[in-house]
Amino acid sequence: MILFSNVTKVYENGTVGLDNVSFYIDKGEFVFIVGPSGAGKSTLIKLLMHEETPTSGDVIINDINVSRLKRSQIPYLRRRMGVVFQDFRLLPNKTVYENVAFAMQIVQASKRDIRRSVPNALSLVGLSHKAKMLPTQLSGGEQQRVALARAIVNNPAYLIADEPTGNLNPKTAAEIVEILDDINKRGTTVIMATHAKEIVDSMKKRVIAIEDGVIARDETRGVYGYEN
Repeated sequence: MILFSNVTKVYENGTVGLDNVSFYIDKGEFVFIVGPSGAGKSTLIKLLMHEETPTSGDVIINDINVSRLKRSQIPYLRRRMGVVFQDFRLLPNKTVYENVAFAMQIVQASKRDIRRSVPNALSLVGLSHKAKMLPTQLSGGEQQRVALARAIVNNPAYLIADEPTGNLNPKTAAEIVEILDDINKRGTTVIMATHAKEIVDSMKKRVIAIEDGVIARDETRGVYGYEN
């Protein structure tokens, strides 16, 4: 599914983001990426999203070496992934329904598919009753639920969640992770970068811990293991 093979990323200023990192994530896994600030988590996420490319080594997703993709091929890679950010990134002038539908319009889905898939995605995150509201009329937790619906509406093979609970209170954060767990149980691979110790420790999922650009731990039923 996802393979990092001897991946090193050195930025133009000489900063080493990752140093000879290798791991494999199988289809259907739920994996937490943890580590101190500046450890290399963001670099790893950017490589997964093809916002950055490795200095050396290979990033292979679904048997495609994304390190060598042509620019014209990148949109096709991103159609197979869903992404959720800490700051929601919703379109403020579009309703909840329109925000989710927009993700399908980008990939040129038919109006029929949009009418069918958007309500299903909103139902999964518990927001069917707020489809006509604007983001400003929602709480932070509800906005993140919209972002989740948008990320899964195209039925991605894998979902990247970059600090998705960072702006939420503990109760709301737990609800968001519960939805992510449900999405994972439906077959989507989930990779979540986080500082949320309580969530990681309670979930008992695989944990890849990064320190100073290298993998410090890779545990099947891991814990966060750092002071916040």
